[in-house]
Amino acid sequence: MQTLGDLYERNAHLYPEADAFVFGNQRINQRQFLDRIKRLASAVERSGGRQQHRLGVISTNRIEYFEIYGASEWAGYITAAYNFRSAAPELIHLLSDSAPTIVFLEAAFIPLVEQIKEQFPDIRRFVVLSGTAPAWATGYEEFLAEGSAEGSSFKATPEHFVHLFYTSGTTGKPKGVPVRNSAQLITAQRVAHSAQMSLLQVTPAFHVGGRGPALGASWVAGKIVLLGNFDPTAFLSTIEKERINVTFMVPPMIQAILDHPKFNEYDISSLEWVMSASTSIPEPLLRRAIEKIGSVFYIAYGSTESGGISRLRRSETRLDGTAEQTLRLGSVGHFETPVEGAILDESGNPVPTGMVGEVCVKSYTFAGYWNNSVATIEAMHGEYLRTGDMGYLDERGYLFLVDRRKDMIISGGENIYSREVEVALQNHPGVQEAAVIGQADEKWGEAVCAIVVRRRNSNLTPDELEKFAASQIARYKCPKRVIFVDEMPRLSTGKIDKVSLRQAYNKAP
Repeated sequence: MQTLGDLYERNAHLYPEADAFVFGNQRINQRQFLDRIKRLASAVERSGGRQQHRLGVISTNRIEYFEIYGASEWAGYITAAYNFRSAAPELIHLLSDSAPTIVFLEAAFIPLVEQIKEQFPDIRRFVVLSGTAPAWATGYEEFLAEGSAEGSSFKATPEHFVHLFYTSGTTGKPKGVPVRNSAQLITAQRVAHSAQMSLLQVTPAFHVGGRGPALGASWVAGKIVLLGNFDPTAFLSTIEKERINVTFMVPPMIQAILDHPKFNEYDISSLEWVMSASTSIPEPLLRRAIEKIGSVFYIAYGSTESGGISRLRRSETRLDGTAEQTLRLGSVGHFETPVEGAILDESGNPVPTGMVGEVCVKSYTFAGYWNNSVATIEAMHGEYLRTGDMGYLDERGYLFLVDRRKDMIISGGENIYSREVEVALQNHPGVQEAAVIGQADEKWGEAVCAIVVRRRNSNLTPDELEKFAASQIARYKCPKRVIFVDEMPRLSTGKIDKVSLRQAYNKAP
């Protein structure tokens, strides 16, 4: 196999009747999935689409989204996946940057697209994935019927870009990251967890974390069950009903299902693999999850640009290991083949074991930013891609993350890593979640400020939390101010939006 299209043809030939996708009452098998993506690829061609043209998508998770991915992967188009939470000015930027030939949209986003579509006369077609299409658009099934069962007249090669993902835009406007067919075929193999993979996919399809696990399931002709959005009850009941054995959860999702009042009433014993990525999972939360669900977790670390970087294996996320093993619950594991990683200083030189530097990788996925050569140059340290994450390696090569480079706080001349403070605060039983930022301070330059969500029924006070922190970390690292909030602002990845916190609490990002 050289392309993802080859993978889909293999699955349709060997496992034609096996479930490919499930979404609500919809269910299609491997043969139907191949037939539909080929017909879709043909419909795009008949509408003027050519290889490497972009197909824009604004939608929550649904089968049609993955058919658009499949058509691009089979024929050589590029699926430009847009954050469906985007406001009109943000969507204008995404459309301008990617210049799609066709835009596919869920019915809920018709009013948003209608506001701005006249600014994009080069978009040939608008196709509505669900519901009734307005006069200026075409319904998805109607569009599909325009294609031939034979597929497009061209097929993708390994070197074709097939995905265009956008970063979350924490340091400016989102940057496009194109990914080649060959790189995603490697991703599929790396992410496959089981010969009988039944995946519950709820993280948004416009993220690498929404595409990667599904590629892994396709690698083994597995079943992919989709939820349009995360709801703890629907999540737990779907695991029980479909006998899900693999899923992807970011930390807030793990917290939500563990806190579900009827958690113990659901049979989730089929779970074998739970991937957590996007942001570091707090160690207290991981320990609680292992206690309630079992040693099914593996911790992955990566980025939109780099793809997967490292992994703490499922066998290592256990509470009955040696002291050395349990200490490494706070790590993100080893650099994972074929990625080459290093911890570098500002000059691009490797730092000694145990010393903090920037995590840098030789990535098999990163081919530069879309339409942004300046940002591409700035992202590199020679052959290495800079992740912007600060971390260190222990003597056994386990990677520990300590902070984002831009989130490090300098107080009284001392470097303070916000993640270290957050971990200390989250060890308190009354803390559900904590985020640490720096605030401008006349005496210290910056002072540590903690924004905290208390656990339900907790009466924790700032003084109590500050005293607790002093028992966990050096006093100069302890918060000078504690602010309690009901919930954290979040990016679409599930990460806490620290830019918004800095803006809200009087420190420029």
